[in-house]
Amino acid sequence: MPAYAILALAIVAEVIATSAMKASEGFTRLGPSIVVLLGYAAAFFFLAQVLDRIPIGIAYAVWAGGGIVLVALVGWIVYGQRPDAAGLIGIGLILAGVLVLNLLSRTSAH
Repeated sequence: MPAYAILALAIVAEVIATSAMKASEGFTRLGPSIVVLLGYAAAFFFLAQVLDRIPIGIAYAVWAGGGIVLVALVGWIVYGQRPDAAGLIGIGLILAGVLVLNLLSRTSAH
């Protein structure tokens, strides 16, 4: 499987885990708490699988940046937590940084 496909799985697992953390209500609800633990375990497992093919700084930046953008989107859609203008600009800058790393940087594994 291509490295960036595995990294995408890591991002999705992390987004699911983080979203479930809100639903766990401080780890007082068993079902969402289990999803948090399994989601983060899967996220770190998949992230570890790509570190021999993608430089660690690039992999982590894409993982963290992609997670931030997607969690903000889930927060907006699922929990009604709409970012203000400054928040949207910040999220846009994070997304732009991830795109620059992947499209323009020679450090990134293509």
